[in-house]
Amino acid sequence: MAFKPQTLTPYLSARHYFGAEQRRHRESAGLSLVQLAGIVNSSKSTLARIETAELMPPPDLPARLDAAFGTDKHFHGLYELAKREAHPDQYRRFMDFEAQAEVIENYEPQVIPGLLQTKEYAQAQLSLQEELTREKVEELVNARMSRQDRLRAAEPPLRWTIIDESVLRRQMGSRECTYKQLARLLEQVDTPDSKVQVMPFSAGPHYLMGGSLHLLTLPSGSTVAYEEGIEVGHLYEDRGLAKKWRRRYEVLRANALPPAASAELIRDAMEDYKSCDTPPS
Repeated sequence: MAFKPQTLTPYLSARHYFGAEQRRHRESAGLSLVQLAGIVNSSKSTLARIETAELMPPPDLPARLDAAFGTDKHFHGLYELAKREAHPDQYRRFMDFEAQAEVIENYEPQVIPGLLQTKEYAQAQLSLQEELTREKVEELVNARMSRQDRLRAAEPPLRWTIIDESVLRRQMGSRECTYKQLARLLEQVDTPDSKVQVMPFSAGPHYLMGGSLHLLTLPSGSTVAYEEGIEVGHLYEDRGLAKKWRRRYEVLRANALPPAASAELIRDAMEDYKSCDTPPS
C-alpha cells in the first residue's frame, strides 16, 4: 500500500505551521523524509512527527532547515513563536521578560535552575510528572534547552543564582546524570557572566525556602519578580511588589556562601556521585 501523508492543519498553531512549512519546503525541493533527515542530521520519525505537529522541533533544527532550504531565518522565526506555546500564559510572559533581561537573579530550593540544567537533568526532572506523555516531556525539555540559547550570545545577561544545599544532595536521574549536572554548575560558579552561591543547611530556615524566586532587571532598569510554588506561579510587575521580593532576595544573598566556598561545597557533593566510570573533574 502506498504511503499517504497525514493531512496537516497549518493554521491551528505556530507549531502546526512550522510542521506544514517544513513539509511544503521539503516537497518543493523534491526530498523524501529520509533524504531530508540525512541533510539535517535528524531521523525520519522525528521529522515526520514535527510535520504533523506531534513533536516540538528540537532547538537546533530550525537553523539546519534554514540552511538546507536557503530560507534565511524563516524556520528560526517560526520556532521562536512555536516554543512559547509549550508554556502556560503567565509563564510565557515571564519568558518574554527573561528574553529581554540584562540581569537574571534567582533562587531555587530543590532543583538546578532551568537556565543551568543539562538536557539529561531536565529530562529526569520533567519525567517526574506522571501525567506527561513521553512526547510532552521531550517537548518541554526542548523548550527549556532553547531558553539557554541567549546565554551563548555575544552579550549574554548577567546571571546570579542561589541554590539550597538540598539541590546538591538530592540525586536526579542516574548518578552520572547528577555528577555531570554538578560539573556544569561548577563551571558557572564565578565567571564574568555568572555567579552561583549555595545556601547551606547551617544557615537555618529562611523566608524563601518554600518556593523559587526569579528577579529580572530589564533594559529600562525596572525589575519584575516571578515567584513559583509546586504548580502555581505569580508574576509581579508592580514596582512596589517587585521591590519587596528584591529585599528578601538580598537577605538571602547576604547569608549564602560566597562563590569560592560554594564551589568547594559543590565539589564535595560531586564526590557522592562519582563512580568508577566517571571522569575526574
